[in-house]
Amino acid sequence: MYIVKREVLHSRRHNKRVETPSGVWVFWRCGRVEDTSRVRDVSVGGLFIETTKMCPVDATVELHFLVEDGTIRANASVRYANAGSGLGLQFKTVRSEDQEHFSTMIKRLIQHEQRVKSATELVPKLPTP
Repeated sequence: MYIVKREVLHSRRHNKRVETPSGVWVFWRCGRVEDTSRVRDVSVGGLFIETTKMCPVDATVELHFLVEDGTIRANASVRYANAGSGLGLQFKTVRSEDQEHFSTMIKRLIQHEQRVKSATELVPKLPTP
């Protein structure tokens, strides 16, 4: 049986997470459990992956990002597991040869989020009855 959730206070997060477009996926392995999952959000400190598969809190997860920015492999620790929703992971290491690709991916996602936010702000709000 797994610990399903560890309380995470919003004030403990050191880095802003960026919501990802639907095209960010990661292949991951935790012991004998493996899956390919959509990345819901990511920061330089961690990510949340959508999956129904569970891993114990504090377990190490091997990550292989499936993105246009190039090969990105990393290790992370499970910070919390939300059954039926996914896993909150904190990065432990990003391979040194992949750090430039990781940085490029984060910058691209931040720019995408800013463009979406700017476009949303341009849409006039209709009056409510």
